[in-house]
Amino acid sequence: MTYSSFTIRALKIEDIPLVTEWARIEGFTPGSGDVNIYRNTDRQGLWIGILDNKPIGCIAGIRYNSSYGFIGLFIVLEKYRGNGYGLKLWKHAMKYLSNLPCIGLEAAPNRLEDYSKWGFRKSSITTRWEWQGNDGFPVDKLYFEDNLDDYNVVKAKSVSSEQVQIYDASREPSPRPHFLSDWLDNTTGNVLVISDQKGICHGFGRIRPCLLNKGDGWRIGPLLADTPPLAEFLLRSLISSHTGKVLLDSPGLNPYSKYLLERLGFKELSSTFRMYKGYQPPVSMNQVYGLACLELG
Repeated sequence: MTYSSFTIRALKIEDIPLVTEWARIEGFTPGSGDVNIYRNTDRQGLWIGILDNKPIGCIAGIRYNSSYGFIGLFIVLEKYRGNGYGLKLWKHAMKYLSNLPCIGLEAAPNRLEDYSKWGFRKSSITTRWEWQGNDGFPVDKLYFEDNLDDYNVVKAKSVSSEQVQIYDASREPSPRPHFLSDWLDNTTGNVLVISDQKGICHGFGRIRPCLLNKGDGWRIGPLLADTPPLAEFLLRSLISSHTGKVLLDSPGLNPYSKYLLERLGFKELSSTFRMYKGYQPPVSMNQVYGLACLELG
């Protein structure tokens, strides 16, 4: 194989089913419609690697805005690995994001050294949790807080989208209004919001169907809430009407998530490492219990 026959082009709509299947095989457990949302977030930020007119790999290098980008969905089909095609895709994405002050990614444990050579530094561990509690939660109520009666869990459409955007913007590394709008308005899955009596947002989360290596399941993300009791309130509500395997990716910078998820019956499934190149966003993750997706941070 030679580089002369390898080209990189923008991802097209007709590529989405193929890339989604690659992600499923790799164990990324893509949600229904996820890749299309990635494409809508940055039409120039997803690419396909072509060898002799055949797609063999892909990568996403998404610009959220002028200060933050994220690399993910990095796949080369197994039979073509070791020939430099992945490096070509990687350099293409890095060049596209080169003028941003911060770039993030999620790294498998065996890739930490590789990414560190490109200037990425480890920030924290991200844990993937799995729940198969079809018989319900092991505890009736983990937290007791007198004022929970002041809150309701409601459908997202019952709360101003501006309220949700404002809530998210102050708790994420960088504002993401375009991505979040597509993510929460997607027709697959269910989005719930914690609202007080004045209609102000105090947390929100989405559960969506996903593709496992074998069969189907559910993924929760994002999951944000003011306090652990409200996070539990929201999490129970999201899961209550869904049976089967549920996955959630929790950031290691949230000191409360491990206790909450373990006590509710979640089991640790795997870990990755959040890494940043450049200036790491100085945002507390104490209210972020679940990431939207590892492919876009």
